[in-house]
Amino acid sequence: MSEGISEGDALRRMYRITADQERSFEEKLPELLDLGRAYLGVEAGFLTEIDDETQVIVDARGDHELLQAGRSCPLSKAYCRRTVDLDGALTVQHARVEGWESDAAYEEFGLEAYIGAKVVVNREVYGTFCFADTEARDRPFSDDEETFVELLAQWVGYELFRKQATDRMQRQRDQLEEFTRVVSHDIRNPLGIVDGYLDMAERTGDPEHFQRCRDALDRMESLIDDLLFLTREGQTIGGREEIDLATLADESWSFVSGEAATLSVETDRVVLGDWSRLQQVFENLFRNAIEHGGDDVTVRVGDLADGTGIYVEDDGRGIPEDERDDVFVDGYSTAASGTGLGLTIIQQVVSAHGWEIAVTESAEGGARFEISGMEFVESETDDGE
Repeated sequence: MSEGISEGDALRRMYRITADQERSFEEKLPELLDLGRAYLGVEAGFLTEIDDETQVIVDARGDHELLQAGRSCPLSKAYCRRTVDLDGALTVQHARVEGWESDAAYEEFGLEAYIGAKVVVNREVYGTFCFADTEARDRPFSDDEETFVELLAQWVGYELFRKQATDRMQRQRDQLEEFTRVVSHDIRNPLGIVDGYLDMAERTGDPEHFQRCRDALDRMESLIDDLLFLTREGQTIGGREEIDLATLADESWSFVSGEAATLSVETDRVVLGDWSRLQQVFENLFRNAIEHGGDDVTVRVGDLADGTGIYVEDDGRGIPEDERDDVFVDGYSTAASGTGLGLTIIQQVVSAHGWEIAVTESAEGGARFEISGMEFVESETDDGE
């Protein structure tokens, strides 16, 4: 198997491969495995990930049937279970001679020669970087060979850490961008209220209209504060508090246009949640009902029959059954003026609370949204005291 690669040549090749900025980790990995096989004179090279006492082969080179990408086995049957307990490399020159003949790993894979080092990512053991052969070696692995394998394992750990960090930063950027869109979308509604009531105030001089403008501006300030919180803390919801759902529904309704529309609240439950975020849910559900059900739509809020949550339903034209799986996707809207973000906002906030939301049909044929998995605060009456 050996191509007679010297230590110096192996290190130079390793450097050229790892330093190549034009290729990805996934492209470099097979070349490094092949380089190690050639330098060490063994048939197989493989990278493993260890999770929950299971070894999974991430990538592999060589013809060993069990050492192929995607194969897995209990860690108790893997040579790697001993590798992860060492600071340096684990080496086996001749397994049967060195007392491995009754070991579960030897029985599983039949490897006579083995060298491997653990891969550490962010101070946690990720897995191992290994080379092996079904034939014994005629000499022990040298210090230089051990160092070579350890360097490869360290490089893999660094690359995986960098990839995880890059992915995490991208998710944070995507989250921030999405919530910026969310808040911008929700600010439009209070702005519309301010515009409408200022116009009425100019025509009537009634100070009550100015108060409604102030309420809408307060709501916008709250939304902006939430956006700043998201920017600084990267959280989707703030702290949880006890929320009277009837009070929340009534307040949310006051921010939704539709003078002919009516709201009926048939719940007295108290839930643990983020008031501001849940206000976004109710406002968007109410606005959705008016936009799609008409200005004279009737909206009801009540308890689910199984006691796990609440529903918000209307008597509008509803959502076609074949479209219900798509309603929470960005851009979905059946209203000509809709942004398509409202229902996406709802799902994000519900999911951030650890709850679930489903859409179905109300008894009148309108849309019905069911939120389940909510954590309610039980009253003394509910507890039977």
